[in-house]
Amino acid sequence: MSGRCGQDCGIVFDGMSGGYKRALVAVVLINAAMFAVELAAGAFAGSMALTADSLDFLADSLTYAISLWVIGKAASWRAWAAFGKGISLAAMGVGVFATTVYQVFVLGVPNAAVMSGIGLMALAANVASVLILYNWRDGDANVRSVWLCSRNDAIGNIAVVVAAGLVWMTGTGWPDVIVALLMSGLFLRSAQQILAQSIAELRQARAAGFENGHSHTPATEAGE
Repeated sequence: MSGRCGQDCGIVFDGMSGGYKRALVAVVLINAAMFAVELAAGAFAGSMALTADSLDFLADSLTYAISLWVIGKAASWRAWAAFGKGISLAAMGVGVFATTVYQVFVLGVPNAAVMSGIGLMALAANVASVLILYNWRDGDANVRSVWLCSRNDAIGNIAVVVAAGLVWMTGTGWPDVIVALLMSGLFLRSAQQILAQSIAELRQARAAGFENGHSHTPATEAGE
């Protein structure tokens, strides 16, 4: 069952699909590889936008791995996993803002050629992930968080490529700073969406647990 079918049939897709699990394995490998490549390139080019995007690749590879692990577990497990991913995205948003301030006051103009080349490579990786996950873009908080992270990556890499061109044209690092700030805002907005959905699902799971005479939480379920 795809996420789209689940939406049309009035059933929330929970990730229980062999095709979805294989898709998650593929994007875990893609994102882990790009984290290593882009982190090194960001340090070499002195680009906060590349460095921020490399951290996004790391977060996404962990996100997809966690999402794969909780598939098939109780609704509260999946909601708690999504909640944790929302918190991590919010922390990343704050971190990107902090490193951007450091870029303004300490570092110089980033290497536009490296930004552009690595940005295009990262964009290709993220577009591949988006296409792999497209059929499963709707579902519970766990499934939805995977799609939002993948979509954010593609948007962020388009912005990095644009920033590289503007850095080359203007000879200043401000386009890189502006892109990093925009990506920070995107992380925070996605975190808010994921947290809101996961909290709603946790409340539903708790209500269902009370109706059955006990509360379903990861701790209690692990001991059953």
